[in-house]
Amino acid sequence: MSLQPTWDAVDAYFSEQLVGPDPVLERATAAADAAGLPKIAVAPNQGKLLHLLALTQGAKRILEVGTLGGYSAIWLARALPGDGTLLTLELNPRHAEVARDNLAAAGLAGVAEVRAGRAADSLAALVEQGVEPFDLVFIDADKPGNPEYFRRALQLTRPGSLIIVDNVVRGGAVADANSTDPAVIGTRALHELIAAEPRVTATSVQTVGSKGYDGFTLARVQG
Repeated sequence: MSLQPTWDAVDAYFSEQLVGPDPVLERATAAADAAGLPKIAVAPNQGKLLHLLALTQGAKRILEVGTLGGYSAIWLARALPGDGTLLTLELNPRHAEVARDNLAAAGLAGVAEVRAGRAADSLAALVEQGVEPFDLVFIDADKPGNPEYFRRALQLTRPGSLIIVDNVVRGGAVADANSTDPAVIGTRALHELIAAEPRVTATSVQTVGSKGYDGFTLARVQG
């Protein structure tokens, strides 16, 4: 028997108790739905986790790879101090347009920039420009690209920065060394890269909830 109804109920309970109603985020979700965007944004309690991690990190500069409709970007940007900034990268121009509108409606247009185009190209350009390091990077884009995104994140961070990669469990398929799924292959390559990288210390956590069975990887840059 599927446990999904139980997971949904538990997420709803925790969101009701610890997140609460939020008209801005509800508007962002409604706008994304109306625009036909995929229903793959993080859940409210997961968004709150990102917010708390950014607060704990004391992040002043945040980079997000994969914007969608801007839901997670709102959570992250809300954790920034008055002089903080968030840069979020989105491949799809239509998604980027929805995200800009949602961030503006959240009062964050002056804080968050949505940059449209291939994330690999945008990240390479940031490295080439020698931008100031980011304190936190959240990677939630196409999974085959994760190894490249992580390599670039290492070039764009500093010792003490936090890198978070979402959707790494793939419903348990990440443990299948024989998988031919490009998302699984990319995710396994990501973790092989992290395991061999002396500049980071990391762990991965499995999660269940309204978004199904998945998880995230958390890496701290050491030096």
